[in-house]
Amino acid sequence: MAESIKTEVIIVGAGLTGLTMAFYLKKAGIDFRIIEKSGKTGGVIQTIREKGFVYETGPNTGVVSNPEIAELFEDLSDKCTLEIADPNAKRRLIWKNNQWRALPSGLGSAIMTPLFSWYDKFRILGEPFRAKGTDPNEKLATMVKRRLGESYLDYAVDPFISGIYAGDPNKLVTRYALPKLYQLEQEYGSFIKGTIQKAKLPKDERTKKATREVFSAKGGLGRLIEALTESIGAENIILSVENTMAKPSSNGFNLQVTTPEQLISIETTHLVTTCGGYALAGLLPFLNEEEVAPFKELKYAPVTQVLLGFNQWKGMSLKAFGGLVPGKERKNILGVLFTSSFFEGRAPKEGALLSVFMGGVKRPDIAEMDNFEIETLLRKDLPRMLSDRKLSADMTRILRYPKAIPQYTESTGARYEMIERLQQKYPGLVLAGNIRDGIGMADRVKQARTIAEELIKKK
Repeated sequence: MAESIKTEVIIVGAGLTGLTMAFYLKKAGIDFRIIEKSGKTGGVIQTIREKGFVYETGPNTGVVSNPEIAELFEDLSDKCTLEIADPNAKRRLIWKNNQWRALPSGLGSAIMTPLFSWYDKFRILGEPFRAKGTDPNEKLATMVKRRLGESYLDYAVDPFISGIYAGDPNKLVTRYALPKLYQLEQEYGSFIKGTIQKAKLPKDERTKKATREVFSAKGGLGRLIEALTESIGAENIILSVENTMAKPSSNGFNLQVTTPEQLISIETTHLVTTCGGYALAGLLPFLNEEEVAPFKELKYAPVTQVLLGFNQWKGMSLKAFGGLVPGKERKNILGVLFTSSFFEGRAPKEGALLSVFMGGVKRPDIAEMDNFEIETLLRKDLPRMLSDRKLSADMTRILRYPKAIPQYTESTGARYEMIERLQQKYPGLVLAGNIRDGIGMADRVKQARTIAEELIKKK
């Protein structure tokens, strides 16, 4: 049985980017369809309830780093609620010399912290007077050493990058990976001067919505996905599609997709992809080798997540966001998130829910390990780190993400240029998703809304 569909916009991928885009298109009365290869919406964002624990697959938290993410929750307020993390989440721990140390939160703690060398503490006084960099492709590690010193790289930036990108600051290009940091130096000549000057700038009511607070949704991020899916309507989402291929037509694009029930032919004016770079060659077979090369070159960090649930917690105090482990400490984990300490209802009252992250670009071998090998690695480090020799969890789950996080390395510039070139060459084609514009949840929502608004203007 075959079906034919004609619509204004086709969105490939029902993750956060695709769903948010569709939500705003529907509000504007634009006809669209989402096609998704899996049997559910949300991509890796799913909330699981098991044995009294509530845990996330995919991202565990987001940051309210732009107004768009706050406004999405406002628009969905009748279906889901923004949950801001407990103030405990503002405390971040770094592992150094076999103990946790809190990241400085003010001038006094910054002076006294053992995380950074005295040489670099004194040297930072000169940071506002150092010349700004001139290399647009300067690596993050080089930039940090140049402006702040090696100990800041080792015990602040390196673990921070492990927590966000599961990446290597020696490979990430600041302009793409941390564009706001790059702009501080370029616009103000200094991180310190830039931070002070930006804090003085007047903010309108919309800008104030970007609070930089850690967030989830009440009951888990899956609630956000459910709210978006319900608002969009099941009739506008086609799940379990296979063999999706698009080709240009006189009026836009034609797509052929198959589902377990039927073959579907789709005619659309605009085609928006939100999938990973590795999927574009199969989806867009009309692209030549030169055109797909920048997407094939995009590297992804493999991440393994180990969820540990305890009905009775007997280890260290968990009044913090979690702990990050610098690569210099040579441990088997990237960090551990104390989820139940800052979001409600994630574990029994006297218990705890922890998310341990392993692998990344520095330890890709962990992605190939079986469960026994992974648990053996954890036993080497985690009991001592968490002050619990037995560390006997009541629930253990191991999740693997072979292509978890794209790495914005030096190849990013060529990829961005090719995106622009292809969108010019094939009118109606939009290449979106985390292949550009950032990897955070707020980044995805902002991109989706921006694209939706551009499509609405073309109506």
